[in-house]
Amino acid sequence: MWNWGVMAATLVAFVFLAWQRRWMGDDGLIVLRTVRQILAGNGPVFNVGERVEANTSTLWTAVLVLVGWIPGISLEWIAVLVGLVFSAGGLFLALDGARRLAGPAASTFVFPAGALVVLALPPFRDFATSGLETGLIGLWLGGTWWLLVRRGTERPFGPVWSTAVVIGLGPLVRPDLALFSLTAMAGLLVLTWRGWRHTLVPLAAAAVLPASYQVFRMGYYGLITPNTALVKEASEALWDSGWAYFGDFTDPYLLWIPIAGCLFAGATLVWRKSVNRQVVVLVAVPLAGAVMLAAYVIRVGGDFMHGRMLLPATFCLLLPVMAIRVTRLTFVPVVAVAVWAVVAGGWLRAPYAGLEEPIDEREVIADERAAYVAASGTEYPILAGDFRLFVEMADDARRQLAAQQAPAVHVNTPETGWVAYPSANGRDVLSYFNIGGPGMLLPLDVWVHDPIGLANPVAAHSTTVPGRRIGHSKFAGSNWEVAGLAEGPTEDLAARGQYKQDNLDAIRRTLACPHTQEMLDSVRAPLTFERFWDNLIHSVGRSGLRYDRNPDKAQTCG
Repeated sequence: MWNWGVMAATLVAFVFLAWQRRWMGDDGLIVLRTVRQILAGNGPVFNVGERVEANTSTLWTAVLVLVGWIPGISLEWIAVLVGLVFSAGGLFLALDGARRLAGPAASTFVFPAGALVVLALPPFRDFATSGLETGLIGLWLGGTWWLLVRRGTERPFGPVWSTAVVIGLGPLVRPDLALFSLTAMAGLLVLTWRGWRHTLVPLAAAAVLPASYQVFRMGYYGLITPNTALVKEASEALWDSGWAYFGDFTDPYLLWIPIAGCLFAGATLVWRKSVNRQVVVLVAVPLAGAVMLAAYVIRVGGDFMHGRMLLPATFCLLLPVMAIRVTRLTFVPVVAVAVWAVVAGGWLRAPYAGLEEPIDEREVIADERAAYVAASGTEYPILAGDFRLFVEMADDARRQLAAQQAPAVHVNTPETGWVAYPSANGRDVLSYFNIGGPGMLLPLDVWVHDPIGLANPVAAHSTTVPGRRIGHSKFAGSNWEVAGLAEGPTEDLAARGQYKQDNLDAIRRTLACPHTQEMLDSVRAPLTFERFWDNLIHSVGRSGLRYDRNPDKAQTCG
């Protein structure tokens, strides 16, 4: 009763605290635009007629599509509520897995040491909602480890192949989670080892879903990764930025105190005791996964959202000690963690939390929730219509669309106001830096592009701009939109006063290069079997295509 009461109280506290921080970010609204397109029958795209994978988490998109059929509730609220339920579910499975690892339930009293760290850290509470896949990540990590614990300590839950299928979902939850899939799969094979021949079934079961989707991705989108990986240049090593991001997360909360306390308490439980192979595997899997996930995040330079990308690694690190056995030796470190949790939950914050003014692009790392609360003017911004800026942008765009007789590439600058260029593809095209809010508020048949490339294939394949935020380091401005999507001679386009003819000519020469034109065909040409096959076999080379964002340098077709 004590153990179940501890877990219940922990979950209630987490749900209550996360509910007090409910919100929706622009990145969450980006996901929902794709969900709207799928539900409308337009396929998994951000813009009709342009196959761009703007969502990083395939499985999160699929979950929202399945639940999005519920009538009478907005997609924004569905994403918030499902994310919260998944976050709580992941914490429950992690707690129950740790309880089972601690020993027989009838003779073991546990305390939620690791879970208190989750409750105390603001980023865990913030991203339990937000519309992003963080809740799904927690559910998958907790569920995967729970299945391994069941298989290593008592009667397993389901056959081996079913556990392998769950383990294999990692890349579909988020591509970098393939690292945890590898460690978890190695753990499963050790726990169930009966010779090399018996590894074939679980390996095949783990690979079938991610491999099948990978074939679809390469044939449908023409890339080997989501488009977001191109935008963030996930293959680059940015160690300095990554370590700064790591310190930005660990330093404000004195995170070394609870981590040291939890690890010390865990170590005392096995000190001078014989430990079987199962326990070693069940502890090694999450620890190795945490190190690999953290190392990857640091290598790619971190993120622009405070703490978000390090939450999976932190959750992994805490899995074996989410609930820990209370003994004479563990009492002191457990009390230290509890005291820290009270202090951290009540007072420790990042130095830029609670901003009164929205952040701008000069901020490398930011408290996204604080920024959107300030920008929306409401304590709990959920709906796209809750954001004043997004509503004003959409209303202004609708007036511009209504004023035109034919589809156009619409460009709005402070110097010239709205200027409409004849559209070459029969689509109205608008470009915004934040595309989630306008994407949710504008019609699905209007192309909504961005200069950083999340939903814009031209910008996604451009080179980065030094000094910009991680994930926002590319910038192909509206001159690329006009040169690539507007109809007519560049002389006529330049006569409208926003761009110089030689600049537009240089961009058109770049876009006419064979490799660039082939890339555009891969996302914009009608999807036939031949197109799918061509996309598939050339996806590796196409994923490496880059050209200088400066059109004067890019037009060499090199």
